Amino acid sequence: MIKKSFSLIFLLFCLSGFSQKIIEKKFKSKILESTRNLKIYLPQGYEKDSVKNYPLTVVFDAEYLFDVYVGNSVLFAAKDKAPKQIVVGISMEKTRKKDTYFNLDNGSLTANNTAFYQFIRDEVLFYMESTYRTSPFISLIGEGTSANLISHYLQESTPYINSYICINPTFSNFAEQQFQSYNFSKFKKEDNTFYFYTNNSTSFSTKKQAKIGQVQIRMSSLKLKNFNVVNDTIFTNSSVSAISEAIPRAINKVFGIYAAISREEFDKNIKDLSPIDAIAYLENKYLEIDFLFGSSLKIRERDIYAVEKLIIEKENGDYLREFGKMILELFPTSHLGDYYIGRYYETGKQIKKALKNYRNGYGKMDPTDPNADAFYENILRLNSQ
Repeated sequence: MIKKSFSLIFLLFCLSGFSQKIIEKKFKSKILESTRNLKIYLPQGYEKDSVKNYPLTVVFDAEYLFDVYVGNSVLFAAKDKAPKQIVVGISMEKTRKKDTYFNLDNGSLTANNTAFYQFIRDEVLFYMESTYRTSPFISLIGEGTSANLISHYLQESTPYINSYICINPTFSNFAEQQFQSYNFSKFKKEDNTFYFYTNNSTSFSTKKQAKIGQVQIRMSSLKLKNFNVVNDTIFTNSSVSAISEAIPRAINKVFGIYAAISREEFDKNIKDLSPIDAIAYLENKYLEIDFLFGSSLKIRERDIYAVEKLIIEKENGDYLREFGKMILELFPTSHLGDYYIGRYYETGKQIKKALKNYRNGYGKMDPTDPNADAFYENILRLNSQ
């Protein structure tokens, strides 16, 4: 209870802090032949850094989902669990029936649904990508019938949406056939990563739970390496509570690769690797973060230390030099690359080469760094030999 209360207080603090960063825009749509209200959240630091790009998230049902999503995105970014995001919300309070209520007789989209679908695809996304510094990673999030509409973007011949977040989805009786008709093999041809999130809930009617369950079973049968299916179930008596729980759970899954290496990730993906494969895993993790999210994120020291023991203990530490080289190639200003190369040479009794690399690394360190003195001890130790 204390943990939940603290998280709620922190989230409310985040919500109160981002209000001044929201842009309200009246968007004239040629497709809809009407004006729609957009709410655009730009993350802290956006205006200061003119180069950095940010993932883009489009929030349907902005009148009640936008603030909750932005608040969670701020919290996850503050905790270094997800990148900062640009978020655009589409207000649908007066237009939801026209925009997303589909044909109950056959499950297909109405003409109005199709127009709104195209409005998002051809106008909103184009406007956001041409106006703001967005990375290639795009997410769509909606609830109820909006979640159903989002699922239809899976049919695009060329996938351009990275994550489809369907909260409390209202699917038709024909949803299983709908998903079966999609050509999911197209995703494996893409050099990209995709996520499909749905949640079921004990707060739903038995009929709705069954529909969602059928879709989740259908989606879980997909075995595509780069298409991640997240089937969630939330145990609650309130559909509103299901929304508040589903959003952070979806963010946690969709942006999971961004976070530092956890014990679970290490045990599942790294611990049994050879040193050279562990080095490649770490390198690819950060290259993918950069590619997907536009985050030129330095390798976290905790991630380096997470694989350090494996590199040192397996194969007599023969890959310490490759480990150091990988760090230097990605981050030339890091002292850690020189340290591991120096350690490699010291292990091999090549003292002059070890000293040279230790000195290079020490020269890159800030004298106020609390680790600087400990690092300099490597130089003193070898000088005394």
